[in-house]
Amino acid sequence: MTSALGKLSAQQQALVDRWLPGAVVEKDHSWGLVETTVLEMTCAGSRFIVKAGGDDDHHIARELHAHLNWLRPWTSRGRAPTMVQASADAKILVTRYLPGELVLGSKHAADPGTYRQAGELLALLHSQTAVTDDDYERRASEKALAWLNGPHRIQASIVARLRAEIAAWPTPPATLVPTHGDWQPRNWLVHDDVVGVIDFGRAALRPALTDLARLAVQDFHRDPGLEAAFLDGYGTDPREAGAWRRNQVREAIGTAAWACKVGDEAFEAQGHRMIADLLA
Repeated sequence: MTSALGKLSAQQQALVDRWLPGAVVEKDHSWGLVETTVLEMTCAGSRFIVKAGGDDDHHIARELHAHLNWLRPWTSRGRAPTMVQASADAKILVTRYLPGELVLGSKHAADPGTYRQAGELLALLHSQTAVTDDDYERRASEKALAWLNGPHRIQASIVARLRAEIAAWPTPPATLVPTHGDWQPRNWLVHDDVVGVIDFGRAALRPALTDLARLAVQDFHRDPGLEAAFLDGYGTDPREAGAWRRNQVREAIGTAAWACKVGDEAFEAQGHRMIADLLA
């Protein structure tokens, strides 16, 4: 697996050599669609995860910020990996390996108990702090319009309908909390029936409801019982109707356009289905 180290820059490789002398790459967990390299490594009998970003990467900075500011409610319970070393300048961080089986594609993905625990964990993250942002809604809508202005395969007639709806939206103040940003089974692990969390590259201050967006169109859609279990664990339902509609339209646009950009045809198709369902 020495070839996997070739994905790192010279600066990143030098830091790994200093932080984990003699470490061996055991597995390459890189997704392939984005420029983040994720390597599982062993050093002196311990396992670590090394995450490194490319020149245009913004995820490592978000991940580092999350580790420094928001993850203690999880790491103190052994439910998220603990950061060992990091360099914002070099866009690289090292965490201790968090054992577990990925929920996505496993039997745990159909277990309400998994979603109840996921709800409990998310409530711990969201409850840490809250700020009011008078400009969040405007910025979020402008980002959706920017996706529509860029390359995508959304039909022109549908683009016109989306633009018209966005133009009519209100822009009320929004309450922002620490969010994971990609809260779904592909970022949950189960070890001895306990759910843990990985991947904080999209962590940011956002409305709490945004962390339910991907679950709603995937897991909750296929089994309403999973939604009930999740909300039972979370303790309430943060989805106010107007804000939820606006968020889901933005999510659908972003999904279709981003997936088109990176060539993920299955995810792009999901984005188009999301748009169709919302406009039905």
